[in-house]
Amino acid sequence: MIDVEDLIALVRNYNPRTNSDLIRSAYAYGMKMHDGQVRRSGEAYFTHPVAVAAILTEQRLDDATIITALLHDTIEDTKSTYAEIVRAFGNEVAELVDGVTKLTNLQLSSTQTQQAENFRKLFMAMSKDLRVILVKLADRLHNMRTIKWQKPEKQAQKARETMEIYAPLAGRMGMQWMREELEDLSFKVLNPDARNSIMRRFVTLQRETGDVVHKINADIRSELERARIEADVYGRAKKPFSIWRKMQEKDLAFSRLSDIYGFRIICADVADCYRILGVIHQRWRAVPGRFKDYISQPKNNGYRSIHTTVSGRDGKRVEVQIRTREMHEVAEAGVAAHWSYREGVRVKNPFAVDPAKWIAALTERLDEGDTDEFLETVKLEMYSDQVFCFTPKGDVIQLPRGATPLDYAYAIHTRIGNSCVSAKIDGIRVPLWTRLKNGQSVEIITAEGQRPQASWIDIVTTGRAKAAIRKSLREEDRGRFVKLGQELARAAFDHIGKKATEKALRTAAKMLGLTDEDDLLSRLGSAELTARRVIETLYPELTLATADEVDAKQPVVGLTADQTFKRAQCCQAVPGERIVGITYRGQGVVVHAIDCPALEEFEEQPSRWIDLRWQAGRHAPVFTVSLEITISNDAGVLGRICTLIGEQKANISDLRFTDRKPDYYKLIVDTDLRDVEHLHMVMTALEAETDVAQISRHRDQSKRP
Repeated sequence: MIDVEDLIALVRNYNPRTNSDLIRSAYAYGMKMHDGQVRRSGEAYFTHPVAVAAILTEQRLDDATIITALLHDTIEDTKSTYAEIVRAFGNEVAELVDGVTKLTNLQLSSTQTQQAENFRKLFMAMSKDLRVILVKLADRLHNMRTIKWQKPEKQAQKARETMEIYAPLAGRMGMQWMREELEDLSFKVLNPDARNSIMRRFVTLQRETGDVVHKINADIRSELERARIEADVYGRAKKPFSIWRKMQEKDLAFSRLSDIYGFRIICADVADCYRILGVIHQRWRAVPGRFKDYISQPKNNGYRSIHTTVSGRDGKRVEVQIRTREMHEVAEAGVAAHWSYREGVRVKNPFAVDPAKWIAALTERLDEGDTDEFLETVKLEMYSDQVFCFTPKGDVIQLPRGATPLDYAYAIHTRIGNSCVSAKIDGIRVPLWTRLKNGQSVEIITAEGQRPQASWIDIVTTGRAKAAIRKSLREEDRGRFVKLGQELARAAFDHIGKKATEKALRTAAKMLGLTDEDDLLSRLGSAELTARRVIETLYPELTLATADEVDAKQPVVGLTADQTFKRAQCCQAVPGERIVGITYRGQGVVVHAIDCPALEEFEEQPSRWIDLRWQAGRHAPVFTVSLEITISNDAGVLGRICTLIGEQKANISDLRFTDRKPDYYKLIVDTDLRDVEHLHMVMTALEAETDVAQISRHRDQSKRP
């Protein structure tokens, strides 16, 4: 354990004016409160708060944050109280410790509704004082570094929570080094075989090619010296998880993977950044489509740098990042750069952006939608890459990757989104579901009287657009939907011998996280919520016994008596998903999922479109869905996968291998399911299996009708 004087010395390195007496007092208080407590490793528990404080000194944080780290578990795990900490260390520290305690008690990996509500609390706490999340992230980092002492099931649960929540949060706040370490530590727990395989291949590669990083580093230094540019050059191999993710995204074997090496060039000023870029591109061939200028278009968290990928020595692709020293401080510290101290005063870095603006943008929308909408918004903000598009006047609109012109319209103003009728990208009219790309110029065409369509929900990507569309649809038809919802609720309750009383509906609304019974009824009437879900919420024990079985020969509503139908194999729509029918001569009606790419070719043939929906009730498990699964190449794994699917009451109708590697198999499993909920149950069960590296829905566009 780090001694108190050593800890104070770490703080004095960047803050000579530190209040060393207060840190000593906090150290002694924390040690006293945790006296007798031990970690699973057998070490004294207080070694953990001290290690968290040491992590925060690396980010040159203020005394209050360091003291909070030393005390962050006292209120939760000892006899200490908030009032006691106020008396000993002041209101500021007490508020921070209390904030960290509340974050620790949040179960962020719980059910969807609870998770959404807990995310609200997380961001509200962050909006009060960002140092709370800095301490929490350092706390999680040290716990992940020492996770081997936990039970296997606890390790897996903490690793998944870290991978899904804390690592992306660290990245979104600009603390990329922490994100990478958290991801790699989680990867080591969740998929140790894959990580070990990558490490072994790295060793083999280095044995075959030598120290490539050192050689390329020397090449870059030589070119910069020739151009008389002073700069520091750092090179490294990318983290195992980063390589694994790239292998999965691009479906490439390790041997075919490029740009597994990254280099950073740190220079004096912005002018040198662009001079260095010219030197690099003159010496090595740039890879098309792999250039990003985050200096002229910074990220929301203040990150600035030039990224380019070039074909370096022996044709190997390498990523080069070019930035100034001040930009590098922000790139390394992220939000911590806003709080950093040097020589006893706050560092005024011109590139440091207070992420409170980002958090404020989220918390502003806390009351605009329900809990599911908020969770959807938060995850989009945290996990997505960015796309930068231009307005006709040259202003920049920043959106998550995968956004459409409708998302763009709503990003400008809700009124523009609601009245949107079409869009032009680079002067060419395009469908509203077109995915936007970096650098495109987008023009939105509006019309008076236009209102959002229900189908837009499936087109847009951003939480802001989805919330605005749902709100508009609810307001426009609220009265009609409430009446329709009342009839649907009455029929559903009568079917199980119950009454749809105001109290019952109000209770269901509260359990579902809705405002009141009218909100619930309007969602029932607008098909955003099913009567079955309401019954399941109030009377889970009656659900299975009372669900109406749907006739397997007539599962959809909207066909005439003489029309036959079949499901399109390109998208394999299942009950619970929005669908549309397309008429084919000699084939009847083919049912597609509303987001199926095959529908684009029928955009100019509206006469062939039929509005369809699935019958309400319990469907038979006859809808085949293809699942693409990557599994470990070990004895018994395939048998366990098949058993898991069977345990979910799903039948395997076909199974075929698509790729075989020494460590992993990739296969497609055709599974007969009831509906989208049944699909989610199967995929969740498989995702939880240790030997399943990846699972996704396989949609084969070559099977278009």
